[in-house]
Amino acid sequence: MREINDLEVSIESVKGVGAKRGAVLREVGIHTLADLLLYLPRRYLDRRQVLPIARAPSGQELTLVGQVRQMRFVPGARPRFTMVVEDESDDISCVWFRGGNYLQRNFKEGDVLALSGKVEIFQGRHQMVHPEYEFIEASGAPDLLHTGGIIPLYTSSADMKERGLRSRGFRRIMRRALDEFKDKIPDEMPGEMMQRLVLPGLRESFERVHFPRTMEEVQAARRRLAFDELFDLQLRLVRLRRQRLREGDGIAFSRPEKLVQRVLAKLPFELTRAQERAIGEIEADMEHPFPMARLLQGDVGSGKTLVALCALLVAVENQYQSVLMAPTEILAEQHYLNIKSMVEPLGVAVVLLAGRKKAAARKEVLQALESGAGQIIVGTHALFQDEVNYFRLGLAVVDEQHRFGVVQRSELYRKGNKIDVLMMTATPIPRTLTLTIYGDQEVSLIDELPAGRKSVRTVLRPADRRELIFKFAADQVRQGRQVYVVYPLIDESEKVDLKSAIEGYDELRQGVLAEFNTALLHGRMATEEKAEVMDAFKKGEIQVLCSTTVIEVGVDVPNATLMIIEHAERFGLAQLHQLRGRVGRGPEQSYCILVNYAKSVDADANQRLKILCASQNGFEIAEKDLEIRGPGEVLGTRQAGMPEFVVADLIRDADLLEVAREEAERVVRQHDGETPEGE
Repeated sequence: MREINDLEVSIESVKGVGAKRGAVLREVGIHTLADLLLYLPRRYLDRRQVLPIARAPSGQELTLVGQVRQMRFVPGARPRFTMVVEDESDDISCVWFRGGNYLQRNFKEGDVLALSGKVEIFQGRHQMVHPEYEFIEASGAPDLLHTGGIIPLYTSSADMKERGLRSRGFRRIMRRALDEFKDKIPDEMPGEMMQRLVLPGLRESFERVHFPRTMEEVQAARRRLAFDELFDLQLRLVRLRRQRLREGDGIAFSRPEKLVQRVLAKLPFELTRAQERAIGEIEADMEHPFPMARLLQGDVGSGKTLVALCALLVAVENQYQSVLMAPTEILAEQHYLNIKSMVEPLGVAVVLLAGRKKAAARKEVLQALESGAGQIIVGTHALFQDEVNYFRLGLAVVDEQHRFGVVQRSELYRKGNKIDVLMMTATPIPRTLTLTIYGDQEVSLIDELPAGRKSVRTVLRPADRRELIFKFAADQVRQGRQVYVVYPLIDESEKVDLKSAIEGYDELRQGVLAEFNTALLHGRMATEEKAEVMDAFKKGEIQVLCSTTVIEVGVDVPNATLMIIEHAERFGLAQLHQLRGRVGRGPEQSYCILVNYAKSVDADANQRLKILCASQNGFEIAEKDLEIRGPGEVLGTRQAGMPEFVVADLIRDADLLEVAREEAERVVRQHDGETPEGE
């Protein structure tokens, strides 16, 4: 027996693979034995429950198994390939109107196939048009591997098929791999954990996920493999967090005695309990000598910025500089103006560092940063450019942090020495994503809105009601209010039939809203031009703003009371909720109208949009969005640092993720001697 880490053996070492098959397997990501064993079946065919052809009901999607009896290619104006497949009870005709030349070379009489599709009755006999098919058994080569009770069916690329690696060929490779290597696969899970969690062994799991006797075995095996992925991730995150908490050479800030209290005393409202709790958690972290790494998340309008300001002032009171980084210049300038108005009367110097400053003004700001004259610095990605040096940086607050890449954030952190970091997001993050992406950090949650804030009335309307919708918009403007109209595109596109911001802007300013001052805002405009438009809208000089999602985050115009979202069916729920959050910031009743262009038969689009109409709770909406679109789409996989799982699914395995976290913490505690074995 070879002394190797058998899971890491190259794929070419598996019997029946070789160099040519190895090359095509590597193209689909199968480089090692581990990759092969984790290439799970896309579905299973349970031959114990397959109906005889004679009993196949018409009009239903189902799977039938039979043997190819005859084939024929019919040329002509509408060429087609037909094939008759039979079982012991009857036969069925299969028809393909495309790919006939390939198909007639693909099958042989005597092949045993699994056919999936809708059965119809045509001229008195069963028929399937364009069925999906899987080779179960080749002509003249019966093999129990392919004719047992439950048969795994694998995804195969065109190159894999060329090399004989359809599902049938793949099953052979998998069987050989398991026969040769299964007993040499190490299982690192302690027996005590396996027993406590009622999970099968790793070897048994690989065997049963590929060659199950029952579907219950499939579920148990898949659960074990998913747990391993989630546990490995959580173990890394728990260890990272422990390591950070042990570091004693960070900044131990003193608890604030003046600035925070003076700012809060001037507020015309009381903090919510959730805000008070978050401020307490952040201040407690900042008092410790380990570097703070905390995520502050809250719904739209929950008052995160005020909580962050308290943290900024703790650093200032301890003679350190603090920075607030925002993803857009519009948002950075808004933060700057708000913070400046609150703390400059207290003698705190606030400066803005953004890309559009003129050379002389920029030089002055850079000098203020380097000398320490600038105490709170607000800006965009300009904050971590090479020419930027800080006198004594102690805290970085990153707003809408998932919009910055990992590299961008780390460049900012390097501007100081083990500084405290507070990350904020107004995009409510489902718990499973929080555990997955931010599992090495602490989390503060602002889960209540300020008292008296009115909910935004949200309605779903079909596109044929647009005339009435914009008449309502005109009424709102005549009452002195302002209106957003959001579009999914900047320009018209040949590829998709969607209204664009430019097209909509031209339509509205020449049509029903012609009497009002209407402006256009989108991401391709120059930074200064965008700022000018946004400033004019804030001042009320612009009454209707036609925009793309550039206004999604943080823009605060209390007089805006109507949000119209064109092609709402094209947006994710979380993004729609963010857009809705741009209104409802003043005392007047606000409205959000979702204009749906999807056909009335598109039940999924309607159902999804109705979720937004029924709920104002961003966390509830985020959970639904995760279920519908998956984790990669909710936050943007690459930008958010979302790990890629092979087996685990954050929606289906949400409960397993919680268990994996608990087990990871248990293992680390035991390793550190904090609890007895088997606690």
